[in-house]
Amino acid sequence: MSVVADNSANNGSHQVVLNVNGDASKKCDDSSNQDCVPLLQKLVAEVVGTYFLIFAGCASVVVNLDKDKVVTQPGISIVWGLTVMVLVYSVGHISGAHFNPAVTIAHATTKRFPLKQVPAYVIAQVVGATLASGTLRLIFNGKSDHFTGTLPGGSDLQSFVVEFIITFYLMFVISGVATDNRAIGELAGLAVGSTVLLNVMFAGPITGASMNPARSLGPAIVHNEYKGIWIYLVSPTLGAVAGTWAYNFIRYTNKPVREITKSASFLKGGEAE
Repeated sequence: MSVVADNSANNGSHQVVLNVNGDASKKCDDSSNQDCVPLLQKLVAEVVGTYFLIFAGCASVVVNLDKDKVVTQPGISIVWGLTVMVLVYSVGHISGAHFNPAVTIAHATTKRFPLKQVPAYVIAQVVGATLASGTLRLIFNGKSDHFTGTLPGGSDLQSFVVEFIITFYLMFVISGVATDNRAIGELAGLAVGSTVLLNVMFAGPITGASMNPARSLGPAIVHNEYKGIWIYLVSPTLGAVAGTWAYNFIRYTNKPVREITKSASFLKGGEAE
């Protein structure tokens, strides 16, 4: 689900992060905080972030099923949105807070994320989602052992189209707030989290509102339930790629290309190659 490729030292709060790295900051490129962060630390942040995203979001689904719809559909939407928001602000400056293979791949297609880091990020995200799903299955066992994954509510075509549209919408917003230095980068977490909330609100009953291959694959692995899984692997990825390229098309600015490939937002996961 969520969110997100390269930093600019133009943001004052980000410069503080750069300074506290001590000697490591001396080796950093001034144009990007995340140049300072070793890949291992980024991967740990992605595993932990994806874990808590899937744990909180899927827990709201399980509790809602187990406790007579006490959470409600709007409540589930709020949980997903708020979780994305707080995690973006928590580790966005470390890993970019992708938590989503579709987001990582989309950024790579526009050269806003290093292509060589994509496999490692995707593996980290799937591991985090699988561990979270396993934890939930251990906690809610027996009669409460509900499937927390995503299943098509109607036809496969309907689910494919809905997942494409909502992921396109999500990635379009991410591209606007995270890759364009004319946007207010500090509000990126709020914007992305709100988009997730809105998408889950109306698309949840139709497809489960995955928008994230890892979100669907983790529970599928744990529960050995792969019905329609291809939809949740292919459609969000295509939607994310289309969303980021659509924003690039309308990005026109008088600033040189060198400037607009460096974002004022912390939501970029690494320096473009």
